[in-house]
Amino acid sequence: MNRTYLLKSGLFLLAAAILLIAYYGGNTVQESSSSSSELIPPNEEKHDMATLLYQGHGSFRLTTAEGKVIYVDPYVGEGYDAPADLILVTHQHSDHNQLHLIASRNPGCELISEKEALAGGKHQTIDLGYVKVEAVAAANKNHDPAECVGYILTFSDGLQLYAAGDTSKTAQMETFAARKLDYALLCCDGIYNMDIAEASECAALIGAKHSIPIHMAPGELFKRERAERFAAPSRLIVAAAEEITL
Repeated sequence: MNRTYLLKSGLFLLAAAILLIAYYGGNTVQESSSSSSELIPPNEEKHDMATLLYQGHGSFRLTTAEGKVIYVDPYVGEGYDAPADLILVTHQHSDHNQLHLIASRNPGCELISEKEALAGGKHQTIDLGYVKVEAVAAANKNHDPAECVGYILTFSDGLQLYAAGDTSKTAQMETFAARKLDYALLCCDGIYNMDIAEASECAALIGAKHSIPIHMAPGELFKRERAERFAAPSRLIVAAAEEITL
């Protein structure tokens, strides 16, 4: 009788202990989850590294580590849904300035075109905090240097990206190697701008860690055959609609 009673009592206490552990353990998890959600709002994305979405032709979208969205020479492709914080236009040819494609702009969105970049007849530098935009020379027989620019972008983490715009080799490119650029995006269509051979020469001259061929042929988002002929030792081929981490 006593043994049976003790056994039943022991089982009752064990069951009660299991229930208490489950109850308080569950509350601890919930409280921990609540604390985490207070620290990181559920609708706020975290961005640790910058990315580049190549939209095709001369168009691409950058997203900084802070989550700022930068469009460069909007014209074709997909990926214009993210609200813009900065829009860069290298010149006013119709395959570089289709601003209507960008679905929306965040409050305070900046538009920098060659007009702002060449204010006062000089290449300007505009520091927005999350990125520094430095206008540089862009020119050839089809592109007046007084109406066209390229941009060197320096992000808050120090990463540097050169967007050449429409150009051929310029004297200023000779100074870029000393800057140890991380990325250079170079046109190579050979009709309105330098061809693949000259673009390869410029890539070697600039010496960026990664050289990406773009603007390969009129009316084409991307041509792999031409991209593979781009002979830069630092060549990085990015297809249209492909996104990479910088």
